[in-house]
Amino acid sequence: MNIESKLPEVGTTIFTIMSQLATQYNAINLSQGFPDYECSQELIGLVSDYVKAGYNQYAPMAGLLSLRERIVEKQEKLHRAIYHPETEITITAGGTQAIFAAIACIIRPNDEVIIFEPAYDSYSPAVKLFGGCVRSVELNAPNYAINWEEIKNLINPKTRMIIINNPNNPTGRVLDKNDIKCLIELTKKSNIIILSDEVYEHLTYDGKEHLSLSKYPELKERSFIIASFGKLLHATGWKVGYCLAPEYLMKEFRKVHQFEVFSVNSFIQYAIADFLQNEANYLEINDFFQKKKDFFYNLMKQTRFDLLTCHGSYFQTVQYRRISDEKDSELAMRLIKEFGVACIPVSAFYSRNTDHQVLRFCFAKKNETLEKAVNCLIKV
Repeated sequence: MNIESKLPEVGTTIFTIMSQLATQYNAINLSQGFPDYECSQELIGLVSDYVKAGYNQYAPMAGLLSLRERIVEKQEKLHRAIYHPETEITITAGGTQAIFAAIACIIRPNDEVIIFEPAYDSYSPAVKLFGGCVRSVELNAPNYAINWEEIKNLINPKTRMIIINNPNNPTGRVLDKNDIKCLIELTKKSNIIILSDEVYEHLTYDGKEHLSLSKYPELKERSFIIASFGKLLHATGWKVGYCLAPEYLMKEFRKVHQFEVFSVNSFIQYAIADFLQNEANYLEINDFFQKKKDFFYNLMKQTRFDLLTCHGSYFQTVQYRRISDEKDSELAMRLIKEFGVACIPVSAFYSRNTDHQVLRFCFAKKNETLEKAVNCLIKV
């Protein structure tokens, strides 16, 4: 049978490719963003207890109410943002599913969506699946600053959504107050919906504040806020996240969510709800990753790579112009095969494969893993 692909240009993600190659060549995997250390033993114990206690059937479609209530408390404490637990929060099967559902419930054929590149690779395919048109704005190394005048010139009556990733993967950049001010000015009195991917909200460094769009009433009223317990709790494989949105948007979000996954596994929701009652379990993660970031940064100073600024996420980007004039994809492949370290070429985050000779390394790893990797990279 002949099938006309709805995503003819999409292949296997770069994350899967590089992780598979890391396994094939027995390389240290600093490519895909996941920890190589265990999450909290207390949390694992809670999950085990709920499984054994029989909490193994469907959770409510929107998620366990007690977990949604913990999220309300967390959002108010951190961002002074008030959400209703019954109508404005949905527990999702990870951040990517939440992103997909938010795009699916809004985007219609010929709607335009502004995306900042380098961008997480799920945004564009989801927009295209629903007939939307992607308007990519390329941000340039080394600072990846947004030119808001360029965005202003892109906006037209067809503009339906702007997708923000803050802190940004892969660049580590965080939005500042001027970015927020410009975003408010551009979207006020418009029908533009904002999808704010904030899965790294707790991972900001060097005194930088995470400015959630939920803090700003003018943006909160038009925004889907996406978050991830996988990033927060060092448990990416559990695939549990959540979406915050005003009731009129969440009503549409849930129409899609119920037919994607219906609900998320119940026993992990019960466990996380208990775990979050102790605020230290999410407030201390910032300090944990600050130390990881500093540890890896100082190690990498021994190499010939030029380290770019990282104010958020758990990725360190580097330029290598002093080392080679190869394409970033070629050097990334050579690092695996010849030096035993896997990373991600940042050109993979651009629709045009724009190459600023930048590589991304994940530092959410054991210290000994990072040390072994840098001992290899010193030889490059």
